[in-house]
Amino acid sequence: MPDRVFLDTNILIYAYSKDEIDKQNVASSMLEVHGENIVISKQVVNELVNVLLKKFKLSSAAIENAILELDTFFPIADFDLKTQIKALHLKERYNFQYYDALIVATALENGCTILLSEDMQHQQIIESTLTIINPFK
Repeated sequence: MPDRVFLDTNILIYAYSKDEIDKQNVASSMLEVHGENIVISKQVVNELVNVLLKKFKLSSAAIENAILELDTFFPIADFDLKTQIKALHLKERYNFQYYDALIVATALENGCTILLSEDMQHQQIIESTLTIINPFK
């Protein structure tokens, strides 16, 4: 059974980016390689929308299309209070920022064994289950 892969927001940002072609190529390759095994969360979608609005200055219609495209290709996981409490524990144990810990908690709750992220420690193993991989290294 293939690994379930959780994407941090930065992977999707680079996939949409036109400024950093090398990282765009790596991000697009990750989407192709892991395809049907990828999971994202509502948090990731919200963070992406914020960047698409502020940095990319896309229209609401273009962002709506991006959201619908993501929904077509990937399961979008939600989180609840239990996840947020788990995130607080992970924050303390691994010295994460809270929103990074929430991504990690959501990945763990969704049975992911790989978390693709540029922002966290490459090859760190969380809870003996989830390995953080920086695909840009």
